Amino acid sequence: MRFLVTNDDGVESRGIAALAEALAEAGEVTVVAPLLEQSAAGHAITMHTPLRIFEKYRGDRNGWHAVNGTPADCVKLGIDNILDAPPDAVVSGINHGAN
Repeated sequence: MRFLVTNDDGVESRGIAALAEALAEAGEVTVVAPLLEQSAAGHAITMHTPLRIFEKYRGDRNGWHAVNGTPADCVKLGIDNILDAPPDAVVSGINHGAN
């Protein structure tokens, strides 16, 4: 199974690392998440700022990407520009805090 993982807490959050690690047991994981925290912006899209994709590495794993946009931007860029084929599932989280 192929998973696209995103969140609104940013690519460096502990929750997204835990989620990606758990999903890796079930298949191939690609992480595309905001470069910075984007809480309460899950449905927003970036209109007037060029989007940039930064490849990140966590340990010896690749397939992690940071985007200077919103979670919705991350999903769209992940599907349209990073992955070779659509994922089987898009998974978001694990969220930090009460929101």
